[in-house]
Formats: sequence, C-alpha cells, structure tokens
Amino acid sequence: MDEAIDNGASGSPQQGAAQAAIGAGEPGDTAQLRAALAQAEENARQQKDLYLRSAAELDNVRKRAQRDIESAHRYGLERFATELLPVHDSLAMAVKNGAGGDPQSVLAGQEATLKLLERAFEKLSIRQIDASGQRFDPSTHEAVLMQPTADAPPNSVLTVVQPGYELNGRLLRPARVVVATAPPGK
Repeated sequence: MDEAIDNGASGSPQQGAAQAAIGAGEPGDTAQLRAALAQAEENARQQKDLYLRSAAELDNVRKRAQRDIESAHRYGLERFATELLPVHDSLAMAVKNGAGGDPQSVLAGQEATLKLLERAFEKLSIRQIDASGQRFDPSTHEAVLMQPTADAPPNSVLTVVQPGYELNGRLLRPARVVVATAPPGK
C-alpha cells in the first residue's frame, strides 16, 4: 500500500484521487498519516496474532478436556477392579479346592472371602444400609411383604431380605425388606 502512495502507481480512479489528496496536503500531514497507518497496521497485526494464539489455546484446552473425559470413561473403574481382584482370587481358590475340602475349611474360606469383599467395599466408600428395626423409608427400602404383627410398630422394618447399599451417600440398591403392619382388628 505504501508503494502505491510512494511511486504514484496508477490504479483505480478512487486510488488516484486518494493519492492526489494526500499529495496535495502538507508534507507533515502525509508523514503523520503514514505513521498513523503504520501504527494501525501493526496494531491490527498484533490483534490478529493474539486472536490466532487464543483460538489455538482454546482448541488445545478443548482437546485436552475431551482426552481427559475419554480417559475417565475408559479407566474410571480401575480402582474398583483392583480392589475386587483379591476377592476373585479367593473365590477361584475356593472353587479349585472346594470339592476335596472339609466343610469347616470351606466355610472359613468363604468367611475370609466375604471379609475381603467388605474391605474392598469400605475402601471404595460402598456402605451397607442398616434397615433392621428402622422406620420404613421408601427412598432407601423396597417393601417385598407387609406382615401384621403386634411385636413391632407399624411401618417399621421387621426383616431384611436383601441388604441395600450406598456409594458416597448415593443409593446403589434399596434394601428389600418385610414391613410391619398393625394386626387385624387394631
């Protein structure tokens, strides 16, 4: 652009008129305009460079976040699986040795395996819901049977058929329970 102004190269009629207007002014005005133009062009170049860098950084952040999400999906259960491996090993050993073993040793092996599983649950923040004797709560209990009884208050849990579990305070499975009702005629 400076070349067109400097050498008076012919172009469109509008360019020629602009060049004539610049040339018609005082020499100091032309120098100021050229300096302002150079400064504006440099500012535009810097802004474009800043924009391109920001866009590239934003794209890198987006790609990094996507990789982290994919990694979490792929390997999120790694800790869980690591904690369950000893339980699997214990069960495999029990199956292998169970046929020829005496009932006491089989029972001891099952108890040891259950303790391994309970430790794994504890490390993973899986907690069993204590429902026995509690007031029936439909948000954590599932009633499988209503049983009339005078031995317990109505709407209380008589028997736990299957325990429920929570993971960090979030319900994994409700406890399946038998719920007391008032005896007939009361």
